[in-house]
Amino acid sequence: MLPSFLLSLREGLEIALIIGIVLGALRKVHRSDLNRVVWSGVLSAAVISAIAAFILHSLGAAFEGATEQIFEGFTMLLAAGVLTWMIFWMSRQAQHIKSDLEAGVRRAILKTGKQALFLLAFVAVLREGIELSLFITATALAAGMQQTLWGTLIGLSASIVIGWLLFATTIRLNLSQFFRVTGVLLILFAAGLVAHGVHEFNEVGWIPAVVEHVWNTNFILDENSVTGQMLKALFGYNGNPSLTEVLAYAGYFVAILFGLRWYTGLSPVIREPQQISPQ
Repeated sequence: MLPSFLLSLREGLEIALIIGIVLGALRKVHRSDLNRVVWSGVLSAAVISAIAAFILHSLGAAFEGATEQIFEGFTMLLAAGVLTWMIFWMSRQAQHIKSDLEAGVRRAILKTGKQALFLLAFVAVLREGIELSLFITATALAAGMQQTLWGTLIGLSASIVIGWLLFATTIRLNLSQFFRVTGVLLILFAAGLVAHGVHEFNEVGWIPAVVEHVWNTNFILDENSVTGQMLKALFGYNGNPSLTEVLAYAGYFVAILFGLRWYTGLSPVIREPQQISPQ
């Protein structure tokens, strides 16, 4: 439940920020009459995202045996790739998200009005929604659908409350600290997805294990226990991993840290999104 809660809270808060910024920009230019267009775009994107999540989960449930392992492996690696893209994007572009969205709203009003405004809200929210659908599917494959669903619902509910507090009251929330902590956790989560994907390919023989069990810590913390399952879903814990799993986990972790330093010129936990205050 914790992985889906974390992911849905982060994605949900990003969606809340996008909606709040767009609505705030409309209020600045005295066009609050177009709020309904924005909400139409948001609702349409939410419906499509929910359908995508249902299709992905149904595909995973339909496969059996080696086909299921292959599907899980590709899903884990694809989710890790999308997470990686999101981490890199947030490390640089999120500083300008407010000004970019406000400029987009002004252009939409001046050019084609309602249609462009609808597409602006639709595309912005759909991107986050599709990402969340993929993350939910990957988490459900690792932790089970029931726990994933509860974590998602709680995380989205919390993001709605936080978004409302941010834009409807005078409370200033420490978004910098929030993105700093979740950013580090998402890196660990993505590394776990990569290792889990490699494990599935080990099972079907696509990637050799080299050494089947590098160590075995199940006598200390069983990977099938409640705590072990939680760590498996959140960080890719495996009590007896293969050598290629260990190399994939460590290699991803090292690569993304150096990649972020090269991409931004700063540590990934230092350069953070600007504070967004209520409009």
